[in-house]
Amino acid sequence: MHVNDHHGLEDLERLAGQQKAKRAWLRYRAVLLAKRGHTADQVAAALGCGRRSVQTWVARYNAGGAAALAERPRPGRPTTLPRDQEDRLRARLDAAPRPEDGTCALHGPDVRRILEREFGAAYTLQGVYDLLHRLGYSGLVPRPRHEAADPAAQEAFKKGLPSGSRPSRRRARAGGSGSGSRTRPASASRGR
Repeated sequence: MHVNDHHGLEDLERLAGQQKAKRAWLRYRAVLLAKRGHTADQVAAALGCGRRSVQTWVARYNAGGAAALAERPRPGRPTTLPRDQEDRLRARLDAAPRPEDGTCALHGPDVRRILEREFGAAYTLQGVYDLLHRLGYSGLVPRPRHEAADPAAQEAFKKGLPSGSRPSRRRARAGGSGSGSRTRPASASRGR
């Protein structure tokens, strides 16, 4: 595989060492190994990537030098909730639910209503859970406590319960299953 002489081996090693993104580092290493005389298959096996990727990276380097190996912008679809509103949503979720929320603990459908009503962002329920996960929230929350709950009354109730169940008065029969009618032994003449 031919590699143009845009940089020497030492310069390529230095540039590869400066890369913080793994994908950019892989591209520089691929060009470096190709410049040392390795085939595309050998480079792909050494870096754990595809042969076609190695060929593409070397072709990009040949056409534009080290600048062609830099990370390209990868714009995706913008988030429904603007990034600058995420801190405001976090503050809203970390605070206690408001009376207009109609609940003592916020769940996915509640967060979905808040996003639509207060932020103007329409999400599916799965989209809400994905957003919460991306923001660092977990789906596991402690059981909510009602504001009018009386801990002393709850403890008294727990102490008043029997500690275990009583054994049944019925006894199982000594032989057989104890359910249904008895069966007769099979006839030996049926096995023909």
